[in-house]
Formats: sequence, C-alpha cells, structure tokens
Amino acid sequence: MQRIPVKKIKEEPESFEKIPMFVAGLAYIGFYVLLFLGYLSQFIFPPKVAKEKNREGYPDLYSKFEPFYLNYVFRRIRDCWERPLCSVPGDQIIIKDRISPDNGWTYEFTGTETKYLNLGSYNYLGFAQSSGPCATASANAVTRYGCATASTGKELGNTTLHTQLEKLTARFLGVEEAIVFGMGFATNALNISAIIHPGCLVISDEKNHASLILGLKLAGTIVRVYRHNDMHSLENELIVAIKHGQPTTGKPWDKIFIVTEGIFSMEGSIVNLPSVLALKKKYKAYLYLDEAHSIGALGPHGRGVIDYYNCNSKDVDIMMGTFTKSFGSAGGYIAGSKSLIRNVRENSDAVYYATTMPPPVAQQIITSMKIIMGEDGTNDGVRRMRRLARNTRYFRRRLCEMGCIVYGHEDSPVVPMLVYFYSKTAAVIRAYTKHNIATVGVGFPATPFLECRIRFCLSAAHSMKQLKRVLDITQKISDEMGLRYSQRRRKFSQILAEIEDENEDSD
Repeated sequence: MQRIPVKKIKEEPESFEKIPMFVAGLAYIGFYVLLFLGYLSQFIFPPKVAKEKNREGYPDLYSKFEPFYLNYVFRRIRDCWERPLCSVPGDQIIIKDRISPDNGWTYEFTGTETKYLNLGSYNYLGFAQSSGPCATASANAVTRYGCATASTGKELGNTTLHTQLEKLTARFLGVEEAIVFGMGFATNALNISAIIHPGCLVISDEKNHASLILGLKLAGTIVRVYRHNDMHSLENELIVAIKHGQPTTGKPWDKIFIVTEGIFSMEGSIVNLPSVLALKKKYKAYLYLDEAHSIGALGPHGRGVIDYYNCNSKDVDIMMGTFTKSFGSAGGYIAGSKSLIRNVRENSDAVYYATTMPPPVAQQIITSMKIIMGEDGTNDGVRRMRRLARNTRYFRRRLCEMGCIVYGHEDSPVVPMLVYFYSKTAAVIRAYTKHNIATVGVGFPATPFLECRIRFCLSAAHSMKQLKRVLDITQKISDEMGLRYSQRRRKFSQILAEIEDENEDSD
C-alpha cells in the first residue's frame, strides 16, 4: 500500500530529555547494591511477618523475587507511601503521624496530625473542598436521596440526579449523549468489551493506563502497540493492519480502533490530537480517547484536549473521562453518538452488575461542572482554569531553569521531575516531608528502571506564594542531592517575561 503523507503539525513543546550515560551507570550500580544488601539482610534477619509459601502439587501463587523485593527493598522506604489522610486533598492536606519501631515491618500511630502543602493529589481545578457551593449541594443531596442507591443502572439505581448529570455531561462535551458510571477505572475496564469485539484491531499507545489495558484484555481483541505519541509509528501500524489484514485468514479487520489518552499521567505528555485525527480520517479508523486527566484541566472552556486543540468533538468516536480529577468527585463517563451510548446501555457489564454512583457524588459533579461552564452566574470557573494554566507553566519553567529534567508538555499539570536513582526517590520525598510538603514518588516497577521520578500535581488552588516556596526548597534539595541533570537551562528573567505576557493576554 502506498504511504499517504501525514499533514505536518507544528511541533509541540514537549520534552523527554535522555539520561546521561554516566548517571545511568551509577543508577544501575546503586540498585544492585540495594539488592545485595537486601539479600544479606534476609540471610541475617528472618522476616517479622508471616511468610507465604506455595503449596506442593499446586500451581505457584507466589514468585520468589516479589516477597523478597517487598520485604527487603521496598520495606525500607515504605514510610514514603501509604500514608493515612484525614482531610480533603485540597491545596493543603492533613496526614496522621506514625512511627515504625521495627524499621518498616509495622507502624504505630502517634496520635498527632500534621498539615502539609499538597502537591500529590489530582485536584486540578481546586474543587476538593469541605465547604462552599459544591459541598453544600452534596450535603443537601444526601438529605433528599440518601448516601447510596444500592442498585444497578438496569434496576433501581438511576435517580433524577443521574439523568440530569448525563444530559449535562453531553451538553458540556458537545455530543449527542453520555452515560455515567460510579468508578473511573471500571469505566474503561468494563465498557471496552461492549464497544470493541474480536475481529477488530486495536492500535494502542504504549503508555496507556492500566484500566485501558485491562479493558482491552477483557474485550479479547488483538492489540498492537505504537511508540508513545509517535505519529510515524502509529501510521506504520495502520498501514500494516490494512495491508495484511487479520492473522491466518488475511481478511480485512471489522474495525480498526486507535486508543489513546488526552494527558498521560505518568509522563505528563499531551496527545498530538490533530495528527491522530488526520491519520484516523485517512485510514478510516475509529478513535477511543481517554480524557481522564485532560477533561477540565485543558482548553479555554475546560473541555479537555479536544477543546485545547480546537478540534471538532464529532471527529472523536468514543469519548471517555473521569470525574475524579478536575471535578473533585468520583466516577467516569462514556460519551458520543446516540447509537454508541444505546449499545453501551444494552451490553455493558458496568450497567448490569455495578451499582450506580452515590447521589451526593453525582451532585458534586453537577455543581462543579456548572461552575466550569459559567452557569452558576459567576466567572469562578474561568478563573480556576486560568490559574491552573499559569501555575503549570510557571512551575515547569522554573524547574527547567534550575537544571532539573522534567518530562512532558508545558501545559500539563502533571509534572514528573526525574531523579533516576531508586534511593534518591525516597530521600527526596523525606526531604520534602521535613518541609511539610506532600509529594508522590514513582519508581520501578511502576516506571522503567531508569526513570524514577517525583510527580508534582498542580492545582488552581495553589497560590504563587506556595509554588515559590516549593521551588525554593526544590532548589535546595537539588543542590544537596545532585538532581540538576539537564543540559538545557533557561534564564529566570525569560520565564518571568513569558508569564507576564501570558497574564496580559488572558486579562
């Protein structure tokens, strides 16, 4: 088949700077030292927890490496994760204090609590609040509808609130119809099989979320993977699929689906949607777009990556998103044509077997969505979106100016700062904790071995004063721990000038 050239799209301001070879070598050495010390500790000190064993004559349930890794490597830094919260995850968060008398085997609460500046929660537009119009409306919904429906959508689970939310979501997204579900992960995992069936081909971005991967496995279809956000790789997969057809028979595929996300939460990147849509149209494919992180956080109207690129929502065949990030609530949606949503209602496992979202959760989404749309009679929604965009660009550019390696797109509120070393990940988290800053560390096996990172999640609720404090502390930590790996640095005066120009444009 003759290759059809893709219309050249302007290069997006994304960065994935490579790790210096010397640093990569040291990271490998450091990890092997950790493993050696772990095996030595296992030999000298027996485990202080119950040791699970495989039953003789049965298939193995437990690998040999995983229990060792959890007990003698991860245990030593476990204090950086699984920390109990006791407040809403707003710009600040309250965490219950705990100590470990036996070096991480067990933990005890001290009875005290500590307030932290929160850069670890997906609270993009700052709707995680315990007071205000959203909280008041949700409390009133409890009085009228109760705490939960205790029923599925096929039986008695739908209330007038659910119907109202589905109509509002469709209007917000600019599509014919939408259906909502009580859990974001399940929106992908339990609905893809109702849309995609064996005989179809899925071409999936290599960095897609686990919920998408699980949903595709349950659908039983063939999946081929293209390199992350690489349009040439995607086009090659489309050409091969059309040219060779189905395996063994060579028959044409029933349908070809491109599956991708709006914002990739681990990489901080944004899909090159105009190029994806150009390929979709040229090769007559269908597009499944997961906007879990981009809906509300991108675009002048908060309508996600479609709004960000000023694309037509009708060009996206299946729109998926969640209400957990920008709306301060829970659940997810599938949106598109009336025929698509009718098919989902008739065939989705989530409709038949899962309980619908609790009424106060639905009310939280309705109230926050109306604020974003400006239907509350204020411009609070616009202010939140502009503040998030300003915070995102300022924070990312300042980190780059320091010499830190930052992944992703400059407009993505998910900001991964690479630390590379497994041990440094924990050391950096503990250093932030001493300054009452809550962050998220991500490392192997959740990321590739050489891509351990600190992931900052920015919010419209953060003030410029709070961000400057975090950046000042980051600069100090970077000096102490040697985190300035980048070879690309920018002047601080240039960053301030760009921010001022953007603020003038938005006024």
